[in-house]
Amino acid sequence: MEHGKNKILVADDDKEIRDILSMLLTQEGYEVVLAKDGREVLEKAEETIDLYLLDVSMPAMSGFSAGTQLRKRFMAPIIFLTAYSEESDKMLGFSAGADDYVTKPFSNAELLIRIKSLLRRVQQYSLPSPEASGNRTGHSGKIFFRDLVIDQESQSVTKDGELIVLTYTEFKILELLALHPGKLFSLDNIYQSVWQEQAVGDETIMVHIKNIRKKLGDNSRTPQYIKTAWGKGYYVE
Repeated sequence: MEHGKNKILVADDDKEIRDILSMLLTQEGYEVVLAKDGREVLEKAEETIDLYLLDVSMPAMSGFSAGTQLRKRFMAPIIFLTAYSEESDKMLGFSAGADDYVTKPFSNAELLIRIKSLLRRVQQYSLPSPEASGNRTGHSGKIFFRDLVIDQESQSVTKDGELIVLTYTEFKILELLALHPGKLFSLDNIYQSVWQEQAVGDETIMVHIKNIRKKLGDNSRTPQYIKTAWGKGYYVE
């Protein structure tokens, strides 16, 4: 963020869409950087970018491919724009490092709500966690759960000393559950705790949970970390 303005990189191969999104975001007070494909995204990516808004289907390099490369260098949130709404497509998006996924066609109001929500959450994450002064293990800012170390200060997770790269959203879901072992969280509970707003009624949380399990190398049928109470929600032991 520079001069109090959040900077958003918008990538779409359709110039008309780029122009519309640029006008919309500029009117909302954001600084906008434009890219026409995934390669240009990587060329223009930098630490001052606060959020990436990437179309999935772009020539030269897709949004998914660009997102995967961005995740290796930056932690700024990523929202994918796509015409595909199947869960398998969302899984690809979240696996590529997405924090959110907006299906076309979408309303300007919906997109702005999701952008503002993500930026608000990121700003909150940069503040000291209320639990960081001492958690259930007694070690400041760290949660020890099985073979995982969840560092609230650096917002990182390691498994047997190996870094597990999670998105902001994935980290906050895992942190929430690990801070309350044995407590059952419904999908609405998780959404309201992490997004701090009413649930949108889709499968977003389930897709995030699947992606966290995959990154942790967990078996979804007999999970060791995040367990499922069918029809009720998720918990850890």
